[in-house]
Amino acid sequence: MIERYADHRPVAELAVHLGLHEEEPAATAGSDLVWLGRIDEEKAPHIAIRAAQILGRRIRIVGPVFDETYVRRHDRLFSADHVKWVGELGGPAKTAALREGSVFVYTYARTYVEAGAAVFGESLRAGTPMAALTWREGTCAQAALCDQTGVVTVADPREDDETAAELLALAIEQAEDLNHTEVQEIGLQRFDPARHFAAMASRPC
Repeated sequence: MIERYADHRPVAELAVHLGLHEEEPAATAGSDLVWLGRIDEEKAPHIAIRAAQILGRRIRIVGPVFDETYVRRHDRLFSADHVKWVGELGGPAKTAALREGSVFVYTYARTYVEAGAAVFGESLRAGTPMAALTWREGTCAQAALCDQTGVVTVADPREDDETAAELLALAIEQAEDLNHTEVQEIGLQRFDPARHFAAMASRPC
């Protein structure tokens, strides 16, 4: 990831999560699991799909395909009956997809370093608890989540994907018991868009 930053020479930009007069809809206990992000090796959605399969649950995959080769390599999982491909969403449709999930399933690859994921704030503000798979301690998942908003499982990177999926499945089951309304209340407080905007607006350009 560090090398990618160096290659692309990113420029810092200001961004807000909600527009003027926009509000999060009230939390609701959804039915399917949901995974959201770019679909490639670094984000490893195949592990989320396998965890859902272990539990006999349907999972919605939201996001654009960045790596067709990766999808073909895991075709048996991606084409399974319990997988619903949603595609890339934005705005109210994205919020609705998060809100309608019973648990947001978060994954990434062993060698990938997540610099900071907006999906934590988006999911919690929508009232959807999270089950996160990590490969080390001290990740953004552990920084973003608490016992009332999600469950983080730390897998040994030497273990195979099947073992990781089994650990993630356990985390999903535990996250199912969390209260969606409480998740949203905490999410709105911890990831308050107005406070976020005010903090960024006070910075010089």
